[in-house]
Amino acid sequence: MSEPKLEDIGDYNTLKGEKKRIVWAVIIAGLLLGVIYMIANKVYNDKGDAIPVKDEITVVPLSKSIPVR
Repeated sequence: MSEPKLEDIGDYNTLKGEKKRIVWAVIIAGLLLGVIYMIANKVYNDKGDAIPVKDEITVVPLSKSIPVR
């Protein structure tokens, strides 16, 4: 079995027919999934109920103390 050569490939320069439709279908499906993900992330990633934390970290365990300024 030898390595395929570029000259031996039928659709090397341009895609035609069914292959072209498959490539476009994959591109469109990827774009649609990206849009669906963005919408779902926007809807379900609500941070309105986050708990505010007001404590400052002044000492890191097992390390040097951080001076408070």
